[in-house]
Amino acid sequence: MSAEAVDPEAKREAALRICATLRAHGYRALLAGGCVRDMLLGREPKDHDVATNASPEQVAPLFDHVISVGAAFGVQLVILPEGHFEIATFRKDGPYLDGRRPSEVTFCDEETDAHRRDFTINALFLDPESNEVVDYVGGQADLRAGVVRAVGDPYARFEEDRLRLLRAVRIAARLSFEIDPATLDAIRELAPTVRSTSAERIRDEVLKMLTEGQARRAFELLDATGLLEQVLPEVSAMKGVEQPPEFHPEGDVWTHTLMLLEGLDNPTPTLAMGALLHDVGKPVTQTFEDRIRFHGHDAVGGDMARTICRRLRMSREETERVEWLVRQHMRLAHTPDMRESKRKRFMREEGFEELLALGRLDCEASHRDTRIVDQIASARASMKPEEIRPKLLLDGRDLMGMGYPPGPILGEILSALEDAQLEQELATREEAEAFVREKWAR
Repeated sequence: MSAEAVDPEAKREAALRICATLRAHGYRALLAGGCVRDMLLGREPKDHDVATNASPEQVAPLFDHVISVGAAFGVQLVILPEGHFEIATFRKDGPYLDGRRPSEVTFCDEETDAHRRDFTINALFLDPESNEVVDYVGGQADLRAGVVRAVGDPYARFEEDRLRLLRAVRIAARLSFEIDPATLDAIRELAPTVRSTSAERIRDEVLKMLTEGQARRAFELLDATGLLEQVLPEVSAMKGVEQPPEFHPEGDVWTHTLMLLEGLDNPTPTLAMGALLHDVGKPVTQTFEDRIRFHGHDAVGGDMARTICRRLRMSREETERVEWLVRQHMRLAHTPDMRESKRKRFMREEGFEELLALGRLDCEASHRDTRIVDQIASARASMKPEEIRPKLLLDGRDLMGMGYPPGPILGEILSALEDAQLEQELATREEAEAFVREKWAR
């Protein structure tokens, strides 16, 4: 059973059983970090992490299935039917030499452990036996105030792991919190250092910002902190790029993009990236002729989207989908005027449902007229599978049996045959054979 399929209450009960097992063997065991924060906010935690004074070597024999994912850092992964649960030994970190990991750790008491964590609201513990919140850093007060505050010296916390610069923004946006002024100052000053973080880690934070909710606020905060220019300069370039008011009364390209992000509702990562980058080609294609125009911004934007996705180390499949969405987003408006065969081929593209969602977001964030998108969606929903992808009346072997030689000519004929079927011009094998003989006399 996957972790996603498990009832949240069952996951919580499994975490409590882990704590009970540790306590039964004489160890201290507390729920820790983000799960405590979310429970206190009335949110459903995604993960339930456990902190303990038991060493990794003491933890391992207590459970049937344990993976040592970071024994040097005091972390063991317990595998249960309800999911995977991290058990971390209370620790104190040594110097961070690479801006990501401590060079060494020493095991310590829980209060010292709390002070090495990133933000006060993530440094809370919960004793599952007494249901008491254990707070050494003022995290409860910051939760009540709605503040994201670094534990101790914010410069030191961000120098330890520069990804925390992005995490602060993501957490503040997701929870609708403010960032503590001293923490915010440190983020602004250290923003250029985020580029030393691996592309994969930056990608994961950006995708979480786009898909966890509050994407608009996340990107407004990225801009306000100077992080946007560091991680996505192509998106930062959208600011101040004017658009023709008759089509975009909402304002410049940046404002339009923020409105799209605001409309995202539990999107796939590729739809979210497509929404973010759909107009990324506008700043470099803007011209002022009879009015403001962006000739070929969809094609240029597709190239740029591919480059950005590759830079962020997105998978090949995700990169291709995002590029396709950006390249195709202007075609929806021309769909009603397409030949029936071309329209059906377009509608059966694998990413078409995401493209429709992007088109609707695009309209709602500008002129608000979604009639064309609605008509296309209705037409697509009413089509049977065999209408949009009919079984060909003839195949390659049939054509060779009719005397046509192997080679490119077969593909040309088969494509024309499918077009004719999609146009509903052919219905039988005999009609197809006559069609071929008429157009391709041997």
